Parts: sequence; structure tokens; C-alpha cells
Amino acid sequence: PVLLRDGRRLSRRRYVAGGKCKSVARLEGKVAVITGANTGIGKETARDLARRGKVILACRDVTKAEAAASEIRAETGNEQVIVKKLDLADTKSIREFAENFLAEEKELHILINNAGVMLCPYSKTADGFEMHLGVNHLGHFLLTFLLLERLKQSAPARIVNVSSLAHHGGRIRFHDLHGEKSYNCGLAYCHSKLANVLFTRELARRLQGKSQKITANALHPGSVHSELVRHSLTMTWLWKIFSFFLKTPWEGAQTSIYCAVAEELDSVTGQYFSDCQPAYVSPRGRDDETAKKLWSVSCELLGIQWD
Repeated sequence: PVLLRDGRRLSRRRYVAGGKCKSVARLEGKVAVITGANTGIGKETARDLARRGKVILACRDVTKAEAAASEIRAETGNEQVIVKKLDLADTKSIREFAENFLAEEKELHILINNAGVMLCPYSKTADGFEMHLGVNHLGHFLLTFLLLERLKQSAPARIVNVSSLAHHGGRIRFHDLHGEKSYNCGLAYCHSKLANVLFTRELARRLQGKSQKITANALHPGSVHSELVRHSLTMTWLWKIFSFFLKTPWEGAQTSIYCAVAEELDSVTGQYFSDCQPAYVSPRGRDDETAKKLWSVSCELLGIQWD
């Protein structure tokens, strides 16, 4: 009976763990940027890519990022693990990061928009955007815009947007994008994750047919035991109780790594993945008209022209 119980636990654990990236692709001479890479799935993604090539950890907390980078360098023997400051809640910081990056790095092959906030009490970014929308969507939208020319020059290149299954509960509320009329922290997270899916879809559409070979894909990492729920005492408590049913950060990073390096995805773009395989996208996540409108509104809010 004990063996049977242990077998059940093991099979349940394997089910929770989900898919694993099996690619052994090397990234010699290539450069990857990962936002929010000082903790959780971002750190595990950086650890894996550091075994393959050069990795830049783009993080708000430089002290934490330097500690993570030092750990990764020691473990992988790769000295090309670099920290650069990036605060996605401040467009000035995003522009400074991009300016410094473009001055110092002549190539960019992989951009992983991984950083995110979840269940924040109502607050706004430095530019007056609702925090979830501002960090999870608008911050990465601007960062991608500022780095796109370098990606084009380095093609083939990949853009990977970490979204969530939560996008199924989201909607783009154009009449109240910043939650000033009504706000729910859980729904605000869902809305921002839907924005990630729609951004990926529209970006892939705009890049297709161009001479540059750049792919853009989104993903759901799974329910991961990470610091993402730190703003909610209830969720932190539940995460601890049900930790056996959650993915570890390493397990949660597998689909990000897969989208970044898997050879079979060389020509795949505009898709959504979970457990290292294509996954179902909500009807709202497939709405091309909403995707186009969100693109236009995002450009307007950020004061950029992205045709």
C-alpha cells in the first residue's frame, strides 16, 4: 500500500510538472535578454540559457539580480551573464535600458518578456498607468518596440511573451483601461495577461511577410510556486498549503525555454503554448479587431508610432 501511494504521488507530481524542453540547441555568439530574471521562472530561464550562450538579466532590483547572476555564473561557468537595470513601471527606465543596451550590444537574438506583477492593490506606474497593465503589457510593449531594430538586424530572432491561463478571464476594457471606474486586482491581472496574448498575435501578424525572420509567441508557464503572489496574503497562504500541486520555478520555466530555443519553432509565430506544446487560446485572445485596437491605444498611451 505504501509503494502504491508513493507511485500515485510520483505520477501526480509528474502530471503537475508538465512538459520539459528537450532541445539541446546552443546559443554561441547569441544574446538573450530576460526581464524579471532575478527570481522565479525568469531566474530558471536565465540559468538554462546561460548554459547555451550570453544572457542579460533585465531587472528592477539590481542587488537581487547581481546575486542571481553570480550564482548562475558559478554554476554554469559562463561569465557572460550580465545585469542591467530595468523598471517596467517607469517608461524613463525602459528607455534608459534600451539606450544603454543598444550602445553596448550589437546583437539581440532572443527577447523574453517574462517580468510581471500580480494581485497588486490599486496603484499606478510612474506614467499613470494601472500597475498590471503598465508593467505586464505596456512596459513590455515599449521595450519590444525599442529593441525591435536590433532584433531585425540579428535575425533569425525570437520574441517570447510570458502570459497565463488567466487570459481566459480577461477582457480589454477600453472604456476603463486604468481601472479608475472599477477595480479588482484578480481581474486586472487577467486583463493584462489577455493583453499579452493579443500583443503577441498582432506583433506576429505585422512581422510576417517581412524580410526579417522574427517570430513572436506567447505562453502559459503553469501554476508556479513563486513570489508572484506576494501581494496577497491569502494566495501566499494557499500557495504554501497546495505547493505539492504547483510547479517548481524550474518546471515553470520549461515552456519559456522551449519557445526560446526549440529548433522546431524556427518558423512558428503568433502561437500560444503550455507545457511545451500548443494550447487553447480564449475567443477574446483570438479577436483580431481588439488586437489592432489595443495596439493603436498602446502606441497612443506611450507616445510612440509603431507601424
